[in-house]
Amino acid sequence: MEVIFIAHGVMLSILNAEFTVLVIPTGSYLDLEAYSAFSYATSEFIMSSKRPTPRVFLIRHGETEWSLNGRHTGRTDIPLTERGVAQIKSRAGKAIGPGKLIDPANVEYAFISPRQRASKTFELLFTDTPSGPPSHELTEECREWDYGEYEGLKPAEIQEVKPGFLIWRDGCPGGESAEEMTGRIDGVIEKVRAIHRKYFEEGVGKRDVIIVAHGHFSRVFITRWLRLELMLGTRWMVEPAGVAVLTYQHRNMEEPSLFGLNFFTELE
Repeated sequence: MEVIFIAHGVMLSILNAEFTVLVIPTGSYLDLEAYSAFSYATSEFIMSSKRPTPRVFLIRHGETEWSLNGRHTGRTDIPLTERGVAQIKSRAGKAIGPGKLIDPANVEYAFISPRQRASKTFELLFTDTPSGPPSHELTEECREWDYGEYEGLKPAEIQEVKPGFLIWRDGCPGGESAEEMTGRIDGVIEKVRAIHRKYFEEGVGKRDVIIVAHGHFSRVFITRWLRLELMLGTRWMVEPAGVAVLTYQHRNMEEPSLFGLNFFTELE
């Protein structure tokens, strides 16, 4: 496995990978000079004489009271905290705009969870963009895992009710099973890939897609994008307001890859 770390000008490569992962360690700003060097060095799959490789930007909503204290927040519709709003405004300033990580001119479409913590995040991300937000839809397909009877509970409280509980295996009584969550997100991935395919193979539309959603949703999405078993979703850390970038290796849509996690996220 090849894992490449970029932080403050330092680039470290660990070889022998089935897929490439660019990790921006929590607590580190993305070093734009290092990022540019990495992009240039890996231009075989990032750039093309015809058109760039498509990407999907997966963004978790900003902080809420329940994300702060560790409660499972599925269908409960709670707002961002003041700090959560500040997080998203900070991400927007660093990540979105001409020549930045997310250039609105390259975005074809956005899929947004209808929960207010996600829809407000999307709104804040594009508040200062002259062209306004990209074409988008609020869709229940991007909602958080339905925690059913475990909604609002902390992990320790769930363990008291069901010792050994693991959502990736057990799902949630009264909510979604692991199989149902997998099927729902596989459907979202197919929609993203359809947009990418039209752009990459037919030259129709733009290269990038944005998804603004939730913690467990994002971890399942990354896992299924990489065509891995759901249980491996336990390995990903997706921070509030974190930005993940997913794309394809070797300019081949049959080689989905994870380019980076938690862009611009600082250590708390």
